[in-house]
Amino acid sequence: MGTVSFFTPEEKQTFFSVYRRLLSDLSSCLEKDDLRKMKALMQQINVSDCYGRDPNGINGLLRNVSTALIATSDIGLRRTAVIAMLLYRPVLKKHIPVEEVEATFGGEVSLLINRLQKTSDLYARNTAVNSENFHHLLFSFAQDVRVILIMIADRLCLMRLGKQLKADSRLRLATEVSYLYAPLAHRLGLYKIKSELEDLSLKYLDPEQYNHIKAKLNETKRSRDAYIAEFIEPVRRKLEAAGLQFDIKGRTKSIYSINNKLKKQQVEFEKIYDLFAIRIILDTPQERERSECWQVYSIITDMYQPNPHRMRDWISIPKNNGYESLHVTVLGPQNRWVEVQIRTRRMDEVAERGLAAHWKYKGVREERGLDEFMNDVRAMLETQDISPLDAMKTFKMDLYQDEIYVFTPGGELIKLPRGATVLDFAFAIHSQLGCRCVSGKVNGKNVPIRHTLNNGDSVEVLTSPAQKPKQDWLSFVATGKARSKIKQAIREESARTTEYAKELLQRRFKNRKIDVDEALMMRYIKKKGFKTVTDFYLDIAEERLEVNHVLEEYLDLERREKELAEHPEVRSAEQFVAPPQTDEMASSRDVLTIDKNLTGIEYKLAKCCNPIYGDAIFGFVSTQGIKIHRMNCPNAQEMFNRFGYRIVRARWSGKTDAGYSVTLRVIGHDDIGIVTNISSIISKENSMTLRSIHVDSVDGLFQGDITVLLSNTSAMEQLVKKIKGVKGVKQVSRLFG
Repeated sequence: MGTVSFFTPEEKQTFFSVYRRLLSDLSSCLEKDDLRKMKALMQQINVSDCYGRDPNGINGLLRNVSTALIATSDIGLRRTAVIAMLLYRPVLKKHIPVEEVEATFGGEVSLLINRLQKTSDLYARNTAVNSENFHHLLFSFAQDVRVILIMIADRLCLMRLGKQLKADSRLRLATEVSYLYAPLAHRLGLYKIKSELEDLSLKYLDPEQYNHIKAKLNETKRSRDAYIAEFIEPVRRKLEAAGLQFDIKGRTKSIYSINNKLKKQQVEFEKIYDLFAIRIILDTPQERERSECWQVYSIITDMYQPNPHRMRDWISIPKNNGYESLHVTVLGPQNRWVEVQIRTRRMDEVAERGLAAHWKYKGVREERGLDEFMNDVRAMLETQDISPLDAMKTFKMDLYQDEIYVFTPGGELIKLPRGATVLDFAFAIHSQLGCRCVSGKVNGKNVPIRHTLNNGDSVEVLTSPAQKPKQDWLSFVATGKARSKIKQAIREESARTTEYAKELLQRRFKNRKIDVDEALMMRYIKKKGFKTVTDFYLDIAEERLEVNHVLEEYLDLERREKELAEHPEVRSAEQFVAPPQTDEMASSRDVLTIDKNLTGIEYKLAKCCNPIYGDAIFGFVSTQGIKIHRMNCPNAQEMFNRFGYRIVRARWSGKTDAGYSVTLRVIGHDDIGIVTNISSIISKENSMTLRSIHVDSVDGLFQGDITVLLSNTSAMEQLVKKIKGVKGVKQVSRLFG
């Protein structure tokens, strides 16, 4: 494969070891002249230029071959995918024309290279997880499952090389893996890879907790091994007496899953008992798989008391990702609950290597799970006007769900996530059926649309042509498809209704020959307590507000404001009554970039310093996620000194229409007119909302804490400047908390 002179001695040894293992794995699927053709193409390239080290110092060729080995040995990808992986970088760097690859290895290889390039382009533009481009990334995945599998293999390779990465690159990668690639691996049935990705993410994002659990596991290993042996031995004898061929072993659960148990159960490590599972793997012909698995189940439950609430049968009806196994939890020696997993050798391989391994057994049974999942992703992405953030949340929602199985009146099996309702079922059948659903019949009994379904239910949907999707439906549906379709329908209906109400109000003003002052109208809407202008117009359209009443109140407000301007009243500032508080405006787009290029990541603005758009900021990785602080936060120095490894770079990007809460302290002469003037200044600003005013008056001076919702630091600075210009104001300063 060309020169390897740019390897260090250690890298050279690793490369040849990995390369030999890769060739061994591929020996059964490569065509006769593949290696010769590959070498001929590779002779055209400059290896150092094509596979040089990245900014973290990782050797590109070693990474490429290591990723290919993961794809073959851990995932099960074969000839086409591996050749595409090895050649995609030379094609990307324009060392080899894609047309030559197609002529040499066929159209399937060149097609996959093109799809990998599209994904690579997203990363090159630093937008792979940008909410604006998340659709494009998911489209790349949804087009070809091999793209997902190759990206998962590449991320696992990089995570294994984590020590070589710079600290900020390691944090960026670990964050990306934890919220996207580990859930994807789970959804595709790659449980072994999923567990490793989750453990490594925890190791890099919270090394203190990771090392704590790892140390505890090491301390308890001897007693744990002794208990596993005590449980297994009598089971082994019973299974051997039944004439079964099998392997039986104990498996300690992942550090990541143990950490989740610690957080969920709010207990110490010593209080968690289900730290391991017993796995029984049967060697049995395909036609006897089910009967022998149930035979083992019967033997186990005869020996130990089962927990009926913890039994899972994924043999009769496998998961969408192909997973098949019987899970039963029994009360073992010392009254400790033990999970036992029962499966065959074929089932175990599919469980470890996911759907890619299932291709090896093609024809064993029809598996449509992956196609159904990809179709749902495509349908969600094709939904008009779905926001990028909603797309990401919907996509993630569908990744980790446990499944139930229900039936149509005609006996067709429908798979839904646990917690799904009649309404979810209706949308799973057809979008229009969901939009018109008014109730259902479950096992012959009438139930409301929010009724939660159980395994084995027979469900019939009842509809009405007058029914329309409602906002409260979003509070009880469990599927991404239902949520996206409901939101789309509500947005479309809301847009039509709002436009109608606007036209109605404009006609009434025109009939009265009144010119509308938009700023005054916005102040009127705020004074009425509406969170958004859309809510105001919806109330008009749905006749909760009478149009003539709105017109009269608008004119009354106009008169009062004119009178106040002509006859200001002098009273103590403490008598000022603040307008009703409004909720913070929601951001319609993602405006924060974490590290160098990550956007679309969930984060929270720290309460200790209340950063707003435009502030110099940094991110702090905590167990609750990423929190954004101002650089001059009172706690910044301690965080940098004690937890430097948790600091990630952050910056504002793009434009924002979001509202950020800022508290200004104003000191001036004790006169209610000053506070009224300040309130008037804020109310005239379309992009600002006055949330609260708290005033204290002492010896002729007042001190007021004014909380305002505004869009950025520029708006804040302009506001401070205007407040300082109010007669009687002596000082204006921004508070931290």
